[in-house]
Amino acid sequence: MDAATLGFSTQELLLRSSPVLYLPAGVLLCVGLLVVAGYHLMARTVCGRPEGCRAVRRACRLAVVPAVLLLVLGLLAGFEVIDAGPTGTPLLIGGALLLVVLARLLAVRAAGAPYPLTGERAALGIGVALIVLCSFWAAAGIAHRKGTADARWLAGHLTLRPAVVLDTTERLYLQWPGVEERALPDAGAGQRFRYRYRGVRLLAQAGDRMFLIPRDWTWEDGNVLVLPMDTAVRITFHPG
Repeated sequence: MDAATLGFSTQELLLRSSPVLYLPAGVLLCVGLLVVAGYHLMARTVCGRPEGCRAVRRACRLAVVPAVLLLVLGLLAGFEVIDAGPTGTPLLIGGALLLVVLARLLAVRAAGAPYPLTGERAALGIGVALIVLCSFWAAAGIAHRKGTADARWLAGHLTLRPAVVLDTTERLYLQWPGVEERALPDAGAGQRFRYRYRGVRLLAQAGDRMFLIPRDWTWEDGNVLVLPMDTAVRITFHPG
Protein backbone atom coordinates (compact mmCIF):
# COMPACT_ATOMS: atom_id res chain seq x y z
CA MET A 1 0.00 0.00 0.00
CA ASP A 2 1.34 3.40 -0.97
CA ALA A 3 -0.59 6.02 0.96
CA ALA A 4 0.43 9.65 1.14
CA THR A 5 -0.66 12.41 3.50
CA LEU A 6 -0.50 15.67 1.58
CA GLY A 7 -1.45 19.30 2.14
CA PHE A 8 -3.43 19.54 -1.07
CA SER A 9 -5.23 22.72 -2.02
CA THR A 10 -8.87 21.91 -1.38
CA GLN A 11 -9.91 23.96 -4.38
CA GLU A 12 -7.63 21.86 -6.58
CA LEU A 13 -9.09 18.61 -5.26
CA LEU A 14 -12.65 19.79 -5.80
CA LEU A 15 -11.87 20.97 -9.31
CA ARG A 16 -10.16 17.71 -10.22
CA SER A 17 -13.13 15.70 -9.06
CA SER A 18 -15.83 17.95 -10.54
CA PRO A 19 -16.88 18.93 -14.08
CA VAL A 20 -17.16 22.56 -12.94
CA LEU A 21 -13.81 23.28 -14.60
CA TYR A 22 -15.38 22.90 -18.04
CA LEU A 23 -18.29 25.26 -17.38
CA PRO A 24 -16.40 28.60 -17.55
CA ALA A 25 -14.65 27.59 -20.78
CA GLY A 26 -17.99 26.58 -22.30
CA VAL A 27 -19.60 29.87 -21.29
CA LEU A 28 -16.75 31.88 -22.80
CA LEU A 29 -16.92 29.89 -26.04
CA CYS A 30 -20.67 30.54 -26.24
CA VAL A 31 -20.03 34.26 -25.73
CA GLY A 32 -17.45 34.15 -28.51
CA LEU A 33 -19.95 32.43 -30.80
CA LEU A 34 -22.54 35.13 -30.10
CA VAL A 35 -19.98 37.86 -30.80
CA VAL A 36 -19.03 36.34 -34.15
CA ALA A 37 -22.69 35.84 -35.12
CA GLY A 38 -23.51 39.42 -34.11
CA TYR A 39 -20.61 40.77 -36.16
CA HIS A 40 -21.68 38.98 -39.31
CA LEU A 41 -25.32 40.00 -38.78
CA MET A 42 -24.37 43.65 -38.41
CA ALA A 43 -21.96 43.52 -41.35
CA ARG A 44 -24.65 42.13 -43.68
CA THR A 45 -27.65 44.19 -42.55
CA VAL A 46 -26.45 47.55 -41.24
CA CYS A 47 -23.44 47.93 -43.52
CA GLY A 48 -25.57 47.05 -46.52
CA ARG A 49 -27.07 50.59 -46.57
CA PRO A 50 -25.14 53.87 -47.02
CA GLU A 51 -26.62 55.47 -43.91
CA GLY A 52 -25.89 52.31 -41.99
CA CYS A 53 -22.25 52.37 -43.06
CA ARG A 54 -21.85 55.94 -41.84
CA ALA A 55 -23.44 55.10 -38.51
CA VAL A 56 -21.15 52.08 -38.11
CA ARG A 57 -18.04 54.13 -38.83
CA ARG A 58 -19.05 56.73 -36.22
CA ALA A 59 -19.78 54.01 -33.67
CA CYS A 60 -16.42 52.36 -34.35
CA ARG A 61 -14.59 55.64 -33.73
CA LEU A 62 -16.50 56.14 -30.48
CA ALA A 63 -15.67 52.57 -29.40
CA VAL A 64 -12.08 53.68 -28.79
CA VAL A 65 -13.14 55.49 -25.60
CA PRO A 66 -14.60 52.48 -23.71
CA ALA A 67 -11.81 50.26 -25.07
CA VAL A 68 -9.12 52.55 -23.62
CA LEU A 69 -11.04 52.78 -20.34
CA LEU A 70 -11.32 48.98 -20.08
CA LEU A 71 -7.63 48.56 -20.91
CA VAL A 72 -6.54 51.08 -18.26
CA LEU A 73 -8.74 49.41 -15.63
CA GLY A 74 -7.36 46.00 -16.62
CA LEU A 75 -3.77 47.19 -16.25
CA LEU A 76 -4.55 48.78 -12.88
CA ALA A 77 -6.13 45.52 -11.75
CA GLY A 78 -3.14 43.55 -13.04
CA PHE A 79 -0.76 45.68 -10.96
CA GLU A 80 -3.16 45.36 -7.99
CA VAL A 81 -3.83 49.09 -7.85
CA ILE A 82 -7.54 48.24 -7.81
CA ASP A 83 -9.19 45.02 -6.72
CA ALA A 84 -11.03 43.38 -9.63
CA GLY A 85 -11.03 39.82 -8.33
CA PRO A 86 -9.41 36.79 -9.97
CA THR A 87 -11.30 37.28 -13.25
CA GLY A 88 -11.35 41.08 -13.48
CA THR A 89 -7.96 41.57 -15.13
CA PRO A 90 -8.38 39.11 -18.02
CA LEU A 91 -11.99 40.14 -18.64
CA LEU A 92 -11.12 43.85 -18.75
CA ILE A 93 -8.04 43.46 -20.95
CA GLY A 94 -9.62 40.82 -23.18
CA GLY A 95 -12.81 42.88 -23.50
CA ALA A 96 -10.83 45.97 -24.51
CA LEU A 97 -8.89 44.06 -27.18
CA LEU A 98 -12.03 42.37 -28.47
CA LEU A 99 -13.81 45.71 -28.74
CA VAL A 100 -10.90 47.21 -30.69
CA VAL A 101 -10.66 44.27 -33.09
CA LEU A 102 -14.41 44.19 -33.76
CA ALA A 103 -14.59 47.96 -34.19
CA ARG A 104 -11.71 47.89 -36.67
CA LEU A 105 -13.25 44.98 -38.57
CA LEU A 106 -16.60 46.74 -38.87
CA ALA A 107 -15.03 50.07 -39.83
CA VAL A 108 -13.06 48.52 -42.68
CA ARG A 109 -16.06 46.46 -43.74
CA ALA A 110 -18.25 49.58 -43.81
CA ALA A 111 -15.67 51.28 -46.03
CA GLY A 112 -15.86 48.39 -48.48
CA ALA A 113 -12.20 47.39 -48.10
CA PRO A 114 -10.95 43.86 -47.40
CA TYR A 115 -9.64 43.07 -43.96
CA PRO A 116 -7.12 42.50 -42.59
CA LEU A 117 -5.09 45.06 -44.43
CA THR A 118 -1.56 44.04 -45.35
CA GLY A 119 0.06 46.18 -42.67
CA GLU A 120 -2.33 45.08 -39.93
CA ARG A 121 -2.15 41.30 -40.19
CA ALA A 122 0.54 40.95 -37.54
CA ALA A 123 -1.33 43.24 -35.14
CA LEU A 124 -4.57 41.31 -35.74
CA GLY A 125 -2.83 37.99 -35.06
CA ILE A 126 -1.29 39.26 -31.83
CA GLY A 127 -4.60 40.77 -30.74
CA VAL A 128 -6.52 37.55 -31.33
CA ALA A 129 -3.84 35.54 -29.50
CA LEU A 130 -4.09 37.88 -26.50
CA ILE A 131 -7.89 37.60 -26.51
CA VAL A 132 -7.66 33.79 -26.48
CA LEU A 133 -5.09 33.94 -23.67
CA CYS A 134 -7.34 36.23 -21.62
CA SER A 135 -10.25 33.85 -22.22
CA PHE A 136 -8.34 30.90 -20.76
CA TRP A 137 -7.10 33.12 -17.93
CA ALA A 138 -10.65 34.18 -17.09
CA ALA A 139 -11.91 30.58 -17.26
CA ALA A 140 -9.23 29.48 -14.81
CA GLY A 141 -10.12 32.36 -12.48
CA ILE A 142 -13.82 31.50 -12.54
CA ALA A 143 -13.05 27.84 -11.84
CA HIS A 144 -10.75 28.81 -8.96
CA ARG A 145 -13.45 31.01 -7.44
CA LYS A 146 -15.96 28.21 -7.79
CA GLY A 147 -13.58 25.74 -6.15
CA THR A 148 -12.99 28.12 -3.25
CA ALA A 149 -16.72 28.61 -2.74
CA ASP A 150 -17.29 24.84 -2.81
CA ALA A 151 -14.50 24.30 -0.28
CA ARG A 152 -15.94 26.89 2.11
CA TRP A 153 -19.38 25.34 1.82
CA LEU A 154 -18.01 21.81 2.33
CA ALA A 155 -16.17 22.85 5.50
CA GLY A 156 -19.50 23.82 7.04
CA HIS A 157 -21.34 20.69 5.87
CA LEU A 158 -18.91 17.84 6.52
CA THR A 159 -21.71 15.65 7.80
CA LEU A 160 -22.90 15.34 4.20
CA ARG A 161 -19.72 13.46 3.27
CA PRO A 162 -19.74 9.68 3.91
CA ALA A 163 -18.07 8.62 7.15
CA VAL A 164 -15.41 5.94 6.67
CA VAL A 165 -14.07 3.06 8.73
CA LEU A 166 -10.65 2.29 7.27
CA ASP A 167 -8.82 -0.99 7.83
CA THR A 168 -5.21 -1.26 6.64
CA THR A 169 -2.45 -3.83 6.58
CA GLU A 170 0.11 -1.21 7.60
CA ARG A 171 0.08 1.51 10.20
CA LEU A 172 -0.56 4.95 8.72
CA TYR A 173 0.58 7.00 11.73
CA LEU A 174 -2.22 9.52 11.31
CA GLN A 175 -1.74 12.15 13.99
CA TRP A 176 -4.96 13.96 13.18
CA PRO A 177 -7.27 15.41 15.83
CA GLY A 178 -10.47 13.41 16.02
CA VAL A 179 -9.06 10.37 14.17
CA GLU A 180 -8.96 7.18 16.22
CA GLU A 181 -6.38 4.46 15.51
CA ARG A 182 -6.87 0.96 16.93
CA ALA A 183 -4.87 -2.22 16.46
CA LEU A 184 -7.06 -5.12 15.34
CA PRO A 185 -6.79 -8.39 17.24
CA ASP A 186 -4.94 -11.22 15.57
CA ALA A 187 -7.72 -13.57 14.47
CA GLY A 188 -5.52 -16.10 12.74
CA ALA A 189 -3.51 -16.59 9.58
CA GLY A 190 -6.31 -15.31 7.36
CA GLN A 191 -6.45 -11.89 9.01
CA ARG A 192 -4.46 -9.46 6.88
CA PHE A 193 -5.75 -6.18 8.26
CA ARG A 194 -3.97 -4.99 11.39
CA TYR A 195 -5.14 -1.39 12.02
CA ARG A 196 -8.52 0.34 12.04
CA TYR A 197 -9.11 4.08 11.71
CA ARG A 198 -12.28 5.96 12.58
CA GLY A 199 -13.11 9.64 12.34
CA VAL A 200 -12.34 10.13 8.65
CA ARG A 201 -14.62 11.06 5.78
CA LEU A 202 -14.50 10.67 2.01
CA LEU A 203 -13.73 13.97 0.30
CA ALA A 204 -13.58 12.74 -3.29
CA GLN A 205 -12.71 9.79 -5.49
CA ALA A 206 -10.72 10.07 -8.70
CA GLY A 207 -10.01 6.90 -10.66
CA ASP A 208 -8.49 4.32 -8.33
CA ARG A 209 -7.65 6.82 -5.59
CA MET A 210 -9.66 8.07 -2.64
CA PHE A 211 -9.12 11.35 -0.84
CA LEU A 212 -9.90 11.03 2.87
CA ILE A 213 -10.11 13.88 5.36
CA PRO A 214 -10.47 14.01 9.18
CA ARG A 215 -13.88 14.81 10.60
CA ASP A 216 -12.48 18.06 12.08
CA TRP A 217 -11.08 19.11 8.71
CA THR A 218 -10.82 22.76 7.62
CA TRP A 219 -10.52 23.96 4.05
CA GLU A 220 -7.66 26.40 4.69
CA ASP A 221 -5.00 23.99 5.94
CA GLY A 222 -6.65 20.61 6.50
CA ASN A 223 -4.83 17.35 5.79
CA VAL A 224 -5.82 14.98 3.00
CA LEU A 225 -4.96 11.28 2.85
CA VAL A 226 -4.51 9.98 -0.70
CA LEU A 227 -5.25 6.27 -0.60
CA PRO A 228 -5.14 3.76 -3.49
CA MET A 229 -8.07 1.36 -3.80
CA ASP A 230 -6.31 -1.99 -3.63
CA THR A 231 -6.29 -5.17 -1.56
CA ALA A 232 -4.23 -3.53 1.18
CA VAL A 233 -7.18 -1.46 2.41
CA ARG A 234 -10.73 -2.22 3.43
CA ILE A 235 -13.31 0.53 3.42
CA THR A 236 -16.68 0.63 5.17
CA PHE A 237 -18.98 3.59 4.62
CA HIS A 238 -21.67 4.68 7.04
CA PRO A 239 -23.84 7.84 7.37
CA GLY A 240 -23.14 10.61 9.81
